[in-house]
Amino acid sequence: MKKMFLIKNPELFQGEKYLTQNKNYFEGWYFKNSNKEKGISFIPGINIEKNISKAFIQVLTNDISYFINYNIKDFKFTYNPFSIKIGDNFFSKDGIHIDIKDKKLKIYGDIKYYNATNIKTSLINPNIMGPFSYIPFMECNHAILSMQSKANGKIYINEDRIEFNNDNGYIEKDWGISFPKSYIWCQGNNFRKSDASFMLSLANIPLKAFEFKGIICVLLIGNKEYKFTTYNNTKILEYKVNNNTLDIKLKKGNYFFNIRSKLDRGQKLFAPVNGKMSKDIFESISATITIILKQNSKTIFYDESINCGLEIVK
Repeated sequence: MKKMFLIKNPELFQGEKYLTQNKNYFEGWYFKNSNKEKGISFIPGINIEKNISKAFIQVLTNDISYFINYNIKDFKFTYNPFSIKIGDNFFSKDGIHIDIKDKKLKIYGDIKYYNATNIKTSLINPNIMGPFSYIPFMECNHAILSMQSKANGKIYINEDRIEFNNDNGYIEKDWGISFPKSYIWCQGNNFRKSDASFMLSLANIPLKAFEFKGIICVLLIGNKEYKFTTYNNTKILEYKVNNNTLDIKLKKGNYFFNIRSKLDRGQKLFAPVNGKMSKDIFESISATITIILKQNSKTIFYDESINCGLEIVK
């Protein structure tokens, strides 16, 4: 019963049992906030490597990144309502409170979220991974918690201030053992001409004795959702990565989806390998993404998003 409850509510802490087991595990939430000029993302989480357990917060801006370790005892969570707390930092779907003091570094402030929109779910598709959400031995699980929220607040990094006034928030999470060995991830909700939101991940997925290239992708335009995934028979027509430039073309039925993006000023983050935060990856939150969606030959969406998230891990 509890397992099904957690699958249907992926925002909740999935790894409580691992806190008392000597098994490799990680779980991390991703809170991205952006305005027209810049952005800041917070990644709170835990990682367990055999009998070594830690909590952490990663902070990413257009220009810098920080990784702060905490004692696992500083990690707290609630199921109803969902929240996590690491030290004096608090995270929920309604907002975040940041109070990081690490040597000469001070990051503090509050952001409130409202008017959240997310993808449609069902019993078969409890989140963006669809039926794969029910497979217990996935190397990495992924969930979208909020495709688009309005964000209000201020975050200070020492004396520098980033202010959000009816700007954009996005929340997702990952949990499991390791990130995929190679993948593409991009996300944007700062479109120039529309209030759309977009997310795509394309990764090499190990599944017992074989491996496949899995894709999860969604474009939300108002109440209209366009989903392109492995489990709804989306085909990858083109997939090119050249000099940190990404070109992907997808087809589902009579829909054709073109995505083009370029990595800009990627900052180093740490990703999990067998529970240990030991893999260097680089993420930009100042990339641009251009999207063209066609039904047959008719263009039904064409726009560009700025201050996007983009990771290209080869």
